[in-house]
Amino acid sequence: MAGLNKVTVEDIEVKGKKVLVRVDFNVPLKDGVITNDNRITAALPTINKLVENGAKVVLCSHLGKPKNGPEAKFSLKPAADRLAELVSTKVTFAADDTVVGDNAKAAVAAMNDGEIVVLENTRFRGNDETKNGEEFAKELAELVDGQVFVMDAFGSAHRAHASTAGVTKFVKETAVGYLMQKEINYLGNAVETPVRPFVAILGGAKVADKLNVISNLLEKCDTLIIGGGMAYTFLKAQGKEVGKSLVDDTKIDYCKEMIAKAEANGKKLLLPIDTTVVSNFPDPIDAEIAVEIVDSDKIPADKEGLDIGTKTQALFADAVKSAKTVVWNGPMGVFENPTLAAGTIAVAKALAETDATTIIGGGDSAAAVIQLGFADKMSHISTGGGASLEYLEGKVLPGIDVIADK
Repeated sequence: MAGLNKVTVEDIEVKGKKVLVRVDFNVPLKDGVITNDNRITAALPTINKLVENGAKVVLCSHLGKPKNGPEAKFSLKPAADRLAELVSTKVTFAADDTVVGDNAKAAVAAMNDGEIVVLENTRFRGNDETKNGEEFAKELAELVDGQVFVMDAFGSAHRAHASTAGVTKFVKETAVGYLMQKEINYLGNAVETPVRPFVAILGGAKVADKLNVISNLLEKCDTLIIGGGMAYTFLKAQGKEVGKSLVDDTKIDYCKEMIAKAEANGKKLLLPIDTTVVSNFPDPIDAEIAVEIVDSDKIPADKEGLDIGTKTQALFADAVKSAKTVVWNGPMGVFENPTLAAGTIAVAKALAETDATTIIGGGDSAAAVIQLGFADKMSHISTGGGASLEYLEGKVLPGIDVIADK
């Protein structure tokens, strides 16, 4: 899976053709205003390439999770408006509750070469979209006369939806965009052909979310670091007292297996050696809170661990120093609370200071790195949390699989 032997936007002739592009404009909104436009700017290289080459560019994306069909608060109009500010061509938003109805058809029919139409939220079609409905997939393809489909939404590539996979059955040509290429080159090379030493860092709350990732990475990396809430199940598997910390008792045996697997494969498995503990989980989440740091085998029965301690910060940072490739997915603690963000900050700082290729696997760890101001120090920040996790598991992603090979 390393690298990507798929047809790309570089390989296709698009002048005068209608091109449907699946982008990831699932941007955060507050009161109808975009609070972070990273996902829109990440799609610009592909959009600009198609515009410059004279394509009629039709963009589709989902936004949020509308439950009851079309809802104004989930409209893609703010994203279309923001895009119009970022490109030097005409952008038309096709307000259309069925996504591909009369407004969309009229907007596409009126296009000149090098112009853009943005369709309404694909999730407005409910199950037609999420259950990969053939009718909706066909309608999307018909909108561009069955000519070209470009997949550039890595964040949605792990889902077989009508707009990510189904549509490819009804178009003549398929390709991936620059963002997809970049994601897969970084993640694929990191996992399949890493420059060693290769260090993987996993955090986040639950072991269950990362079962296959842990197992797969233990076969690929030289050192696996585990922090965050999931570390306490590992500590309990080692027979340590973890107090009120988050533990998944159904996964104790699994953690024992993984500790044994690391040993059998000659891999280093690093767990927290000290822990930042509190009496009660902060409520609200950013409330001021009293903390103390204790060794990981001395967590009091009435306390819970919510971040790695200072000795662990140094241990993890040290492991990163000599690395040549680092993949990080999941924070080290409850980083939304300033007092409990210290571990996540320490890891981000260690990554920012290393010369290694550093890849941040989307989701909370991407949010943390951006929020903490380290984004420009990382080699690559993935735009897809779930997709990058499934990729690290070694899964084939449906939104990549359906694109034509070179």
